[in-house]
Amino acid sequence: MTEVRKGQAPAKLGRNEFHIRFRNAFHDPGYDALGRELDAIEQVAWEAYHEGRKAPRTVKAGPGYADPTYDLSIEWKETHERLLAAERHQKDPASRNRILLINGSSRNDGTCPGEVSKSWRMTMMARDLLMEQGFEADVLDLSLLNSDYDRHIHPCKGCVSTAMPLCHWPCSCYPNHAERQVNDWMNEIYERWVLAHGVIIITPVYWYQSPSPLKLMIDRLVCADGGNPDPSSTHGKKAEEAKDIELAGWDYPKHLAGRAFGVVVHGDVAGIESTRRSLADWFGWMDFVDAGSFAQLDRYVGYYESYAGSHATLDRDTAFQEEVRNVARAVAEAVREIRAGRVAVSQHRLRDPRPK
Repeated sequence: MTEVRKGQAPAKLGRNEFHIRFRNAFHDPGYDALGRELDAIEQVAWEAYHEGRKAPRTVKAGPGYADPTYDLSIEWKETHERLLAAERHQKDPASRNRILLINGSSRNDGTCPGEVSKSWRMTMMARDLLMEQGFEADVLDLSLLNSDYDRHIHPCKGCVSTAMPLCHWPCSCYPNHAERQVNDWMNEIYERWVLAHGVIIITPVYWYQSPSPLKLMIDRLVCADGGNPDPSSTHGKKAEEAKDIELAGWDYPKHLAGRAFGVVVHGDVAGIESTRRSLADWFGWMDFVDAGSFAQLDRYVGYYESYAGSHATLDRDTAFQEEVRNVARAVAEAVREIRAGRVAVSQHRLRDPRPK
């Protein structure tokens, strides 16, 4: 058995430190009159934390799982079943062509910036064109992480680096009710990726890289590329079991392969090319279908000009606006070709000598 290395994680919180952290969520003086009620709720939360009740509501895995008697999280199993249904719908020849449009900007006018993002405007350009062509255009606005109440994409915990089978599809790390790591958006987002026949990411550059909401989503999609659809095979997060399974031979299933992709990256000073390349490389690694040169775009909007006037600059740059629409057109055409069977998708007979 491969050794599982230990010794990094600190000790669990003591009761007093837990109390301080728990009560930080109730700083508003409106809660002051509810001290007794909060004491009772805090005690339940403490017990859940102390006892490690990550998934307090479970159901037996049942037929089709490696261990039918394993207690699966009800929330995980419901999500898993929704993904299976979404995959059936996506592959149904009678279903409408569907493209997932992802606005990667952190900014919207419902929170501190007070203004819509340019990425949002470009997303709307692509949406309108796709709808005109009869497509379902599903807009995923990641800026809602910053403006919606208690909406989260919790960070990837890196299970895949311990062993690929420890990374479950869909992710089983969340919700973790013991740690109050809840209200995770990804279960809905996984379903929207599965339903799509094509995906377009439209994003600005933040400090030479993708904005944090976009990167959070990308990291949490690692389970779509090689992830284990059966948590009972590892009895949850049993690292030793997962290592043994991978070393015995793992096929690294690509759960989203065969969908078309497009990318629009914009900035004002630097970083657009490297960000566009990294996003395209990521799609390629997951066996998405390259929709051609018109589907990958990086442009500056107001190079070294003021932030304050950048929307007006975009207004004037009608060529860039049309290039954004061309990305949507290219991905739409790729979806049509794929669904008509005129593009071979991940069905070649080549074998990867170093699968991962």
